[in-house]
Amino acid sequence: MTSTGRLGAGRYLAADSRPDNSTTTVHELTTVDGATVRGVLTTVPGATTVVCLMHPRQDVTHHPLVPLLLRSGAAVWTQHTRSVNNDLTLVHEQALLDVAAGLVFLREQGFASIVTLGHSGGGALYAFYLEQAGRPAGERITTTPGGRPVPLADAEMPLADGAVFLAPHPGQGKLLLGCIDPSVADEHDPLSVVPELDPFNPANGFAEPPESSSYTAEFLARYRAAQHDRVARIDAVAREHLARAAEARAAFKNSGEAAHRRRSLAPRIIAVYRTDADPRTVDLSLDPSERPYGSLFGSRPDLIDYGQVGFGRLTTPEAWLSTWSGLSSNADFVRCAPRVTAPTLFVELTGDQAAFPADSRRMIGALGADDRTTATVRGLHFGGPIAKGEPTGNELAATEIVRWLEKRFELADSPGR
Repeated sequence: MTSTGRLGAGRYLAADSRPDNSTTTVHELTTVDGATVRGVLTTVPGATTVVCLMHPRQDVTHHPLVPLLLRSGAAVWTQHTRSVNNDLTLVHEQALLDVAAGLVFLREQGFASIVTLGHSGGGALYAFYLEQAGRPAGERITTTPGGRPVPLADAEMPLADGAVFLAPHPGQGKLLLGCIDPSVADEHDPLSVVPELDPFNPANGFAEPPESSSYTAEFLARYRAAQHDRVARIDAVAREHLARAAEARAAFKNSGEAAHRRRSLAPRIIAVYRTDADPRTVDLSLDPSERPYGSLFGSRPDLIDYGQVGFGRLTTPEAWLSTWSGLSSNADFVRCAPRVTAPTLFVELTGDQAAFPADSRRMIGALGADDRTTATVRGLHFGGPIAKGEPTGNELAATEIVRWLEKRFELADSPGR
């Protein structure tokens, strides 16, 4: 039974050792708005091409691809955003300023070619960055979805010479829109359920794991519409909180009274219960692929949905609208992709439990690059193998990435080549 295994098994993969001739340096950078972010540059002798890895929420310093890319003769830059490992206040528009600081630094180091590599949520982050970087400064976004000014127009935003997307999902907001549980009856009660919308109710088509569930088209249509409605309701709550804070700021400006200032600063934290309920994770007939039963978080979404783990569980109103709302976030891969015009490689993993085949087709179709290459390899979303004893998805993806790099960019001679 799948219930006997650890729910989150397989999320964290160890990386191989780096080449003996590689050197690593740590750098602290200051963004145009004064934030401090950290990056790690690892290079091999003669490297003139650098591959950049970032994720809006996670530390990718030890990503399994790093040693594989170094062995190919490329340098590797792994960078944090200001919200690494704590996405409570993650605002994607600010994260673009973090990306920009990293690319400016790499240009200053004299690399001939910079290639972005976005894995999972890093894909939408880099797509959003490249979309904004490709616009004249005066046409860039000036405020977040919550209304906070963001100085993208003042930032130097170098374009990349190439872009690699590995198992990108459609964006944090679109991802959550697909897996948020719309059967929550009361946002203050994590156990409240609307029975006719409950994806884990046998009456609606759910089967006891590991048997695949079977949902009707009618149920799925109601379910997807209800997901949209729940996100819209949370959007409204977020905007109400922000409006009250703005009113308090205005009152303080007029009166100077500390009480108004305190009201403007008091945090409003939104708790979003039950966010691991995409029907595709338990009904494998939906958009079929080689994915195993279960979600990114483990083999029992029917249990995980009620636990502490999940996307966007605690967030500020500003971060909700910028990052987690599939209706308000600008970090939408398909929206941004037409302005991704650098040579592009899109690698799909056949066992992906976050980006499903139809998602990948939409993302690929939206890309604006004339030089566009696609590849499909066996593997799970985080790059693990689908079956025991197989090469990992990261290893297979690295082969495709290195082959693509070799055709377009100069790589140093390396013991691994």
